[in-house]
Amino acid sequence: MHEKFSKIGFVLAMAGSAVGLGNAWKFPTMVGNHGGSAFILLYLFFTIFVAAVAFLAESAVGKLGESDTVTSLERIAPSHKKAWSLGGFFMIGAVLIASFYLVVIGWIAYYVVLSFTTLPTQASQAGEIFNNLISNNAAIEILCFSAVFGVVFYTVSKGIKNGIERLNMIMMPMLLVLLILMLLYACFKADGFTSALAFIFIPDFNKIFDAEIILQALGLALFSLSIGVCTISTYSASLNEDTNVFKSVLSIIAINIAVGVMMGLIVFSFIPINASQSAASGPGLIFVSLLSLFGNLGIVGNVLGVMFFISLLFAGITSAVSMIEPFVLYLINHFHFTRVNAILSIGAFVFILGVLCALSYYEPSANALSFSFGANKAKPFFDVLDFLTSNILMPLGALFFSVFVGWVLKKEGLVILFSNYVSVRIFEIWYFLLRFILPLGIIAVAIYSLAKA
Repeated sequence: MHEKFSKIGFVLAMAGSAVGLGNAWKFPTMVGNHGGSAFILLYLFFTIFVAAVAFLAESAVGKLGESDTVTSLERIAPSHKKAWSLGGFFMIGAVLIASFYLVVIGWIAYYVVLSFTTLPTQASQAGEIFNNLISNNAAIEILCFSAVFGVVFYTVSKGIKNGIERLNMIMMPMLLVLLILMLLYACFKADGFTSALAFIFIPDFNKIFDAEIILQALGLALFSLSIGVCTISTYSASLNEDTNVFKSVLSIIAINIAVGVMMGLIVFSFIPINASQSAASGPGLIFVSLLSLFGNLGIVGNVLGVMFFISLLFAGITSAVSMIEPFVLYLINHFHFTRVNAILSIGAFVFILGVLCALSYYEPSANALSFSFGANKAKPFFDVLDFLTSNILMPLGALFFSVFVGWVLKKEGLVILFSNYVSVRIFEIWYFLLRFILPLGIIAVAIYSLAKA
């Protein structure tokens, strides 16, 4: 049997998977613009009663099957085993995500180095730096992508204990320490800290009584826990028997929300609130708006820049590592690859896709790597992969696990699995939510996401 996580190792590894780059820009902006702490309460509600339900369902597949997701599904399916095992190939979504996600982490690595130099003081200057990086400087962009690619794949090559768990045991505490230090500085030195507190924590319940905002909160909750791409089932297959999965998921949710809130307070302590409200929830918030404001703080801005981008680097790397392991374990179990050969095979695929993603923003090759579907405007290859994974593969994967565990697996097996962790009443509530509420939530979010795309 393959290696096992320790209790804290599993929590930090899954928290590392959940705490990604969206915590730096998507979560703060959504919270600030959609009711502050009212949105956080809504997000927390959906995270506990919908996303955590999905997490536990996918975790059950790994715990019961104790192998890669394809094998686990085949082992535990009561009938049509080969057909149900195909659901394990939603892990391909994780590999596709890794290919463009590593490009973004490469941008962050570049900004770590940039933060040691003289930073721009105007947003227009910061915008030129970012646009020049992705549009005119493919060599540097691919070099940075290659560097983080090497770190991620080297980590996975070392296995569960010596690679993934050790990385998260180091990077996740360091991430929290860096965020706390920056938050303390913002609290005592940043003029906008009080405004940031009000922006994020003063509730405006009127804003959340809107179908679109409710669906955004539900979508953010569902997909902030890496649901639907077999990461949870793969990691859960390496759990020790005495690990309480219910307590673990609550710890993971707490870490994820805490990091998102701290990121929001840090970002909005330095970015004027009015400007941030109109800012895109994407990279521009960090690479343009925040960078230029760090530039106005002199040497302190350099220190904050280095700390902030290193924290993003840690968050990104820990997430990327979790995306590679599911397919690695599959190749090892089904084709008897060594871990190194599995890494090399997947790595070659991810590297090629990553380079194509980077070149799809590079002006000389952008047109050749842009694709249009119907009457829609042509999208860069990077955006095509983002759309495919976020709007199609992840929702389908989440829906598959909810249906398989809720309607196909025998209830008795789930009772035995979770009986040591929770009471019968809590189990029955979870089982009801799994069968009737979760699928409807996933379908609603998927339809909304496709309509908005």
